[in-house]
Amino acid sequence: MGPADIDVAEVHDATAFAEIQLSEMLGLFPVGDGGPAAERGDTRIGGSMPINPSGGLEAKGHPLAATGLGQIFELVDQLRGRCGPRQVEAARVGLAENGGGFHRGQEAVAVVTILEAV
Repeated sequence: MGPADIDVAEVHDATAFAEIQLSEMLGLFPVGDGGPAAERGDTRIGGSMPINPSGGLEAKGHPLAATGLGQIFELVDQLRGRCGPRQVEAARVGLAENGGGFHRGQEAVAVVTILEAV
């Protein structure tokens, strides 16, 4: 399984730039194309790689300690088709990336979880 298999992603976007950076670091977009992809609408619901259809951390007030659980909950709802107006059509594989701290320009700790609908 690789980046091309992901239908929807929830990433740790504590800042607006973090979503762009993480979309590239996870291989969802080539390095340097994360920003242009967001501008093109590729990361929106209906785009080629929907990222944070839940609104991400910024929309939730960055709930410390609850971030990972919120990401998994969103992905489970996405894969079960229970997200109403923010539903990613035909979502079968979801990726959650949760991280914290910085070390030399990258997250010091990160966890990536991939879920697949059965």
